[in-house]
Amino acid sequence: MKILLTGSDGFIGQHLFKFLTKQNHQVTCLDKNSGNDLLSCDLKYSVDLVIHLAGLSGVRDSLGRPEEYWVQNVIAGQRLFDFFKDTRILYASSSTAHEPWKNPYAMSKYSLERIAPANSMGMRFTTVYGPNARETMLIPRILRNDVPYINTNHSRDFIHVDDLVRAIDTLMKSNLRGVTDIGSGTTNNLVEIIEYFGIDCERVVGEQSERLDNLANNTLLNKIGWSPKINLYDYIKENRNDNWRIFKRTFYISSFYWQWKTKHWNINDKRR
Repeated sequence: MKILLTGSDGFIGQHLFKFLTKQNHQVTCLDKNSGNDLLSCDLKYSVDLVIHLAGLSGVRDSLGRPEEYWVQNVIAGQRLFDFFKDTRILYASSSTAHEPWKNPYAMSKYSLERIAPANSMGMRFTTVYGPNARETMLIPRILRNDVPYINTNHSRDFIHVDDLVRAIDTLMKSNLRGVTDIGSGTTNNLVEIIEYFGIDCERVVGEQSERLDNLANNTLLNKIGWSPKINLYDYIKENRNDNWRIFKRTFYISSFYWQWKTKHWNINDKRR
């Protein structure tokens, strides 16, 4: 299949590109970081499917940059939709679109759903984690034991990027239209996570601009054969252990080096 993939340099885009190429799809990539801004770049490609992941993400960043989020997420999306109105499109929405009044990011994703072509599927991702996720996200912080604070009133549906990619692949093979959630289907209280892993951090009440919970309803995807496979707690256990082993190995090597260095310095001092 010939596929146009936007946002190919992003966290999800990189994983999806690797998956699609392994499946022998012909993938054309567009990303603003590579000089292809959807507001102005050439869109004259003959493809069977468009997967639109490009755009700005993040609730808190959107609060101070509402116009930029509107332009990059809605206006740029409109240009892509208009050009490929006769092509099937899978596009990234967000679980925040369930409550669009809360912040500019949520409103931009909700608005994108309103202008999407009939032959399209909006994918409301929950909280995605996995290799190469943004360092400021909670799961990477937990793996580094670097959590400055936690929102005591928040729960999140975390989905591993590999499960997300499989969900997109399942939708590619379907004729579903409209909008669907994509998440693990399991909600996780943030306080319970940090307590389980023994993390000590500040506890604060989350802001009104954020959802209290983003639990996904996977009914549509379950009906066509998809379900998540990766457990959040198992992933954290495995990868925190890996990080700890790397730290211990690095610490041991460093300690050995400095012991050796000190010993030789002392020998050289005695010789003098």
